[in-house]
Amino acid sequence: MSCLSSLDAPKSISVSISPSGEIVEGDSVTLSCSNDSNPPTEISWFKEGTILGSGRIYSISKISSDENGEYKCKSRNKHGEKYFYSYYLLLFLLFFVVTFYCLVFPSCEIVEGDSVTLSCSSDSNPPAEISWFKGGTFVGSGRIHNISNISSDHSGEYKCKSRNKHGEKYSDTVMLNVMYAPRNVVVSISPSGEIVEGDSITLSCSSDSNPPAEISWFKGRTLVGSGRIYNISKISTDDSGEYKCKSRNNHGVKNSDAVTLNVIWQIPS
Repeated sequence: MSCLSSLDAPKSISVSISPSGEIVEGDSVTLSCSNDSNPPTEISWFKEGTILGSGRIYSISKISSDENGEYKCKSRNKHGEKYFYSYYLLLFLLFFVVTFYCLVFPSCEIVEGDSVTLSCSSDSNPPAEISWFKGGTFVGSGRIHNISNISSDHSGEYKCKSRNKHGEKYSDTVMLNVMYAPRNVVVSISPSGEIVEGDSITLSCSSDSNPPAEISWFKGRTLVGSGRIYNISKISTDDSGEYKCKSRNNHGVKNSDAVTLNVIWQIPS
């Protein structure tokens, strides 16, 4: 009595994934390849053309974004070979970066009055919801945050938050440093009150600007000094007159109102 055996190439090949369902970063995953063939086949595993291993079982422990992609098993015996394709995606917030760019070209220096766009990009599955914060205050949502006609009030640290059902993550902060011309230029006199010949007087110029301004001092139309402080030691009646400071940076210039020094002559004793 003889036994006849039907020899054939692999057929009815299939792949199963365990655990089934959603795959989250950090999980352990097992891919199993089964087929119907005689004689039994050799099983090989591939990811996007690169061989990964052999055997009916292919395991991935602590799965990460690097394992995203297309997997297939190849079943082969001396009578032929057959492939089975399996697709899967990892479902977790992986990484993201926040960038910003100006709508003012070619320079990306931010000047008061410009329009600025902040753009947040993230890699996640499912797609994340994006929120924007200035400091700790919520200022908007969506991948793009636009600021039109920007002012110095918009200066500060911005960050985006990317969130899906698997987690959330904040970007690093970016600093918006809005440049503007001098304003609120004011002169103060110390000591205040009556100025007597022989006194020492200090004039101080304050201004609000970004970047900081260069300060010049004028008596009438004549330049008499520079710097935030202008000192007059042993003042005389010749120093009487109107003084003002000029505050200048590369975005503009502004003069203070004039202050009058009225030096009282000291009658020799």
